[in-house]
Amino acid sequence: QVQLVESGGGLVQAGGSLRLSCAASGRTFSDFNMGWYRQAPGKEREFLTAISWSGDRTYYMGSVKGRCTISIDNAKNTMYLQVNSLKPEDTAVYYCAAGRRTWPKVYDYWGQGTQVTVSS
Repeated sequence: QVQLVESGGGLVQAGGSLRLSCAASGRTFSDFNMGWYRQAPGKEREFLTAISWSGDRTYYMGSVKGRCTISIDNAKNTMYLQVNSLKPEDTAVYYCAAGRRTWPKVYDYWGQGTQVTVSS
């Protein structure tokens, strides 16, 4: 059974940075793509970025392009999202997702989310 567990969220001041982690377990992921989404209060879940398991393919949405970096450590079965120059509007629950069938938006499996709060 696929399990995705996010960590690394918290309270940070505007202009700061965070690195979120997503630990994957339950099967081999060599044919999976992985992604990050976020959901702010009162808003729909927003797709941010995706990466192939091998790391040779990435995709970024315009809303975070230039401020975020997605990466993956295959040895640790862990995906990361580095977010820089945080703004109050980045406040949201950040979710990781995994899937095989689609690119770049993956959605077969989801983590429970990690809260990121950016203070002004």
